[in-house]
Amino acid sequence: MSHQDLLQGFSSDILVGGEWRAGTGKRYQSLYPADESVNAEIAAAGADDAVEAVEAADAAWRRADWAGLKPHQRAAVLHRVADGITQRAEALAHLQRRDNGKPISETRALVASAAGTFRYFASCLETLEETLTPSRGDYLTMSVHEPLGVVAAITPWNSPIASDAQKLAPALAAGNAVVLKPAEVTPLASLELGRICEAAGVPRGVLSVLPGKGSVIGDILVRHPKVKKVAFTGGTEVGRGIARLAAEKLMPVSLELGGKSPTIVFEDADIDHAVAGVLYGIFSSSGESCIAGSRLFVHKAIFDTFVERLVAGAKQLRVGDPLREDTQMGPLVTSSHRDSIERYVAIGLEEGGRLLCGGERPAGDGREKGYFYQPTIIAGLTNQARMVQEEIFGPVLAVLPFENEADLLAEANDSVYGLAAGIWTRDFKRAWRVGRALETGTVWINTYKQFSISTPFGGWKESGMGREKGRLGLLEYTNQKSLYWGLNENPLAWAGRV
Repeated sequence: MSHQDLLQGFSSDILVGGEWRAGTGKRYQSLYPADESVNAEIAAAGADDAVEAVEAADAAWRRADWAGLKPHQRAAVLHRVADGITQRAEALAHLQRRDNGKPISETRALVASAAGTFRYFASCLETLEETLTPSRGDYLTMSVHEPLGVVAAITPWNSPIASDAQKLAPALAAGNAVVLKPAEVTPLASLELGRICEAAGVPRGVLSVLPGKGSVIGDILVRHPKVKKVAFTGGTEVGRGIARLAAEKLMPVSLELGGKSPTIVFEDADIDHAVAGVLYGIFSSSGESCIAGSRLFVHKAIFDTFVERLVAGAKQLRVGDPLREDTQMGPLVTSSHRDSIERYVAIGLEEGGRLLCGGERPAGDGREKGYFYQPTIIAGLTNQARMVQEEIFGPVLAVLPFENEADLLAEANDSVYGLAAGIWTRDFKRAWRVGRALETGTVWINTYKQFSISTPFGGWKESGMGREKGRLGLLEYTNQKSLYWGLNENPLAWAGRV
């Protein structure tokens, strides 16, 4: 699919309160990270658009043509959204590729994931039951869940359409109105998803899509008194700022933030599986993933052999044109992000690290035009090194040896982050023991970076709070309410005879 064919008829209008129009913010260019060609000129949202979107969302929620529908009626709309994504799957995959440079094989998987997310929460909605709680008196007690109102969904640039779906689907399923703020540099697929939702029957005003600067739009969304929840995926510092503002409003938030995930290879691991899993865990998505396995601990007994095979595997990874079916790593998202990764590699070498592979930009095949960077492995650092402790968000792996389980756990947990971890061992008792001891929200055992929409996901420590996915992920977008139905034959005794 050519650039011209893909973007033919693409409108840069944004969705504000049910109206497609040019944003009031500064226009900017969306660039293709593989060669810096222009995708589109985007009419960014401005402060006035954000305020209008929230007001329209609040009015739409109170109008009750969405929140007031029966659950199966909202579920039918979500199923149609999933169908719309599936029908537009190839075009959406290419829009996502143009957005952030991910290989087409990966963006196809992300689009399929988005469709599956809408279907899953539609099914949850169809089967969600309120609770009749055990009575302790002359009354009937019930626990029910109701929508919050207006939800602000702020999503990242590394996998926009999948992240959009993980917030939109449960928030809409619960009966809320949503203002979606996609990352500034990756607006294309989010805007198209807005059109699909509209065509599927999401009522006017229930959804707005506001690309543009987070410092302008995001700040308004978090502060606005009519926004009742913020669901954010992104950097820890921004998330901390959102949490502070939310505390002033006593507003619930879900924050999926940074990570520096440890991957552990024990001496009894299946080496073929472990090498493949470690490579996938850190270098897929060019390392631009919050759950990337960026700290690798390998038992000293197999350290040299394992690292030798790992380096050989990294050197064979195909870095290049995201349009090629066999490409494994595309470009990084922006030139400034690549600059940041290069600075971290330089810091690691200054700290005493040994470069085992990578550490440079690839040459040839037109890659000089894009933001490409080779898969990089560095040894010789301690767990206290900046490069080992700080999130790089790129294709850079630090490898460290360990000898005993107690020291390993101390180092693996010695991090401000706690998003994910991986374990490679044939010993199921050890896998259970270590998995339970790791201070992370997700642990993969003899696999890595596998996801199920039915399984909750979220972080510990500075990796965030709240959970997405799973049936409880829908309830995160609701207020719980208790109802008491009096069954007593006589008036309440306390008042006496009146």
